[in-house]
Amino acid sequence: MRYKKEKLQKNIGYVFTNISFLDEALTHSSYSNERRNNLTHNNERLEFLGDSVLSIVISDYLFNNYKDLPEGELTKIRSKIVCESTLGECSRKLELGKFMFFGKGEEMTGGRERTSILADAFEALIASIYLDGGIEESRKFILYQMRSKINDSVEGKVFLDYKTHLQEVIQVNSANHISYEIFKEEGPDHCKIFHTHVKLNENVVGIGKGRSKKESEQEAAKMALEKVSIDEIN
Repeated sequence: MRYKKEKLQKNIGYVFTNISFLDEALTHSSYSNERRNNLTHNNERLEFLGDSVLSIVISDYLFNNYKDLPEGELTKIRSKIVCESTLGECSRKLELGKFMFFGKGEEMTGGRERTSILADAFEALIASIYLDGGIEESRKFILYQMRSKINDSVEGKVFLDYKTHLQEVIQVNSANHISYEIFKEEGPDHCKIFHTHVKLNENVVGIGKGRSKKESEQEAAKMALEKVSIDEIN
């Protein structure tokens, strides 16, 4: 375990003074739920804090580096940078899933690769660095790890919120209508999988699945963007 922590800290580019912050950031609720008698902490509270730290760092960076952009544009850019799919990608780059602690059920259902869990873990990691080293260390981590995502979002090269982008695409024809429907749910309550399809008018153009309705809708919108033809839109 010591070797794994050293490897992860090398990936992160930050060495913890108090390693317990890192341990907590890597602990999924499924792991702590299986060990209630041991009072094992999980990363949900850190996720809450990390979300706020991430937001202020990105907001401050955009505000000071893109002085010509109005509030509305800054808000759109920030939403692309801090969305679930982006954070999940950043987490995968650091291989956070390999180092996380999961309960048996979550482990068996693919928790180590689930975007929503990886995004939450990335926010929890931000919070752990903030608590251990302060705002400047967390700022350095965020801006280094997310530099390309920030630049791409500012330049409009990527569309990380697939639902919003799909809506923008189909609006070329004002008569078009997009709707999402959960058509299937499976698994127990603590690890439920949602299946969603998205319709363009009356036609199903994308299908997605995920541990949350939001994640399944984003996956369905992503598929739709890849498959919808110009003729269908017009």
